[in-house]
Amino acid sequence: MKLALIFPIILVAILKLNASVLEVCSSCEIKDISSAIAQSDNCDTIYIHEGNYLVENLIIYKSLSIIGINYPVIHSISGDEIFTILEDHCQVKGLQLRGVTTSYLKERSAIRIKNSKYFEISDNNIHHCFFGIYIEHSDYGLINNNTISGNATDEASSGNAIHAWYSDKLIIQDNILSGHRDGIYLEFVNESRISGNLSHFNKRYGLHFMFSNDDQYFENKFISNGVGVAVMFSRRINMIDNLFANNWGQASYGLLLKEIYDAEIFDNVFSKNTVGIFVEGSNRIKYYRNELIENGWAIKFSGGCESNTISSNNFIHNSHDLVVSSRILDNRIEANYWSQYNAYDLDRDGYGDVPYYPVKLFSYISNEVPETMLLMRSLFVQLINYTEKVSPIFTPKDVFDAKPIMHKISVKHNFNTND
Repeated sequence: MKLALIFPIILVAILKLNASVLEVCSSCEIKDISSAIAQSDNCDTIYIHEGNYLVENLIIYKSLSIIGINYPVIHSISGDEIFTILEDHCQVKGLQLRGVTTSYLKERSAIRIKNSKYFEISDNNIHHCFFGIYIEHSDYGLINNNTISGNATDEASSGNAIHAWYSDKLIIQDNILSGHRDGIYLEFVNESRISGNLSHFNKRYGLHFMFSNDDQYFENKFISNGVGVAVMFSRRINMIDNLFANNWGQASYGLLLKEIYDAEIFDNVFSKNTVGIFVEGSNRIKYYRNELIENGWAIKFSGGCESNTISSNNFIHNSHDLVVSSRILDNRIEANYWSQYNAYDLDRDGYGDVPYYPVKLFSYISNEVPETMLLMRSLFVQLINYTEKVSPIFTPKDVFDAKPIMHKISVKHNFNTND
C-alpha cells in the first residue's frame, strides 16, 4: 500500500516541473480562493496566506495542492461545504476551516472527497463543522495530523469527524478527534490502516466501522467516548497496541465486536470501561497479551462465539473478569494472569496447580438481574461467591483457565496508559 501511494506522488512531482504557483492574500494580485482555483491548471499549487476568507462551496475539479501559510481561517458563508474535491492527486494542507452548519438533509462537511484517488488531507484544524472530512468512493488517501473538534450535544444533530464510505487503501493517522457523533466512521472500507489517532469525548463511538475487511488499527487512543470502538460485520481485522479507557455508561464498552471473523486483538489496554470487551457472534478471534484493568466487566461473551482463543492476557482488579451467556463450545481460555486467583504453584513452573474459574456467582446473577449491582461491595456478595466456589451449582463448569499464570505478563506499549 505504501508503494501505491508513493508512485503517484513521484508522478505528480515530475508533472509539477512545469506547474505554476498562485498566491492568495489581501495584498496579492489574487485576493480570493475561488479566483485562484479558476485561474489554475492541473498540478498547480495555491498558497493561501494568513488571514480570514469567507467562501461559498469551493469545488476542486483539477489536480491541485492548496496549502495554507500560517494557518489562514476559511469560513463558510452559507454553512455549506467548504471544499469539494472531485479530481485525483489533490492536497489540502495547513488550513483552519470553520462554519459548516448542521443539516438534516445533507451531510455537509468541511472537506468532501468524492470519486478521487491519491489525495492528501494533512495538518488542518477543522473546528465546529457538522462533518469534518467526508470520503466517498475514493481510494489511496492519506488523512494525517488533522485536529477536528466539534460541539456535539446529541447524536441526532451531530456528524462524524472523519467519515469514509466505499473507499479502500486509506491511511488515517495521527489525528485528534473530539466532540462529534463518531470520531472515525468507516463503512465498506478495506485494506486500510488507522494508527496514532486520539479519539476522545465523542458522543457515540471513538471508532465505528462496518462491512470493512483486511484493516489494521494500531497505536490509537479511544478515551471517554460513548463507546470506544465498535467493529461489526467485518473479517480479518488486526487491532494492536491501542488504549481503550474511561468509556463509562449504562451501555458503554471499550470494544464492541459483532459478527467479526478471523481477527487478532493483542497488546491492547482496556482500562476503566463499563465493559472492556463485549463479543457477540464472532468466531476465530485471538486475544493475547492484552491488559484488562479495573473494568466493570473485563469480557462479556454473548451467544454464537466459536473457536476463539483467550491466552496470555492480564486480568487485573476488574469487578467481573468474565461473563459467558452461552456454552463455551470450542473457545479456549488458557495461560492468563488473574489478579483474583489466590491458589498455589508447588512445582514452581509459573502456572497455578489448580484451575481458575473466572465466572463468579454474582457475575452470573448481575448479568441476569442488573439491579443487583447495588450489592456489589456488600458482605452478602462475598458469601454467595464463596458458597458457589465450595459447591458450584449455577456457574458454568466448562469455563475455566486450566493453567493460570502466577505473575503478571510484562507488556510494553507505545502510549502513556495514564492518559
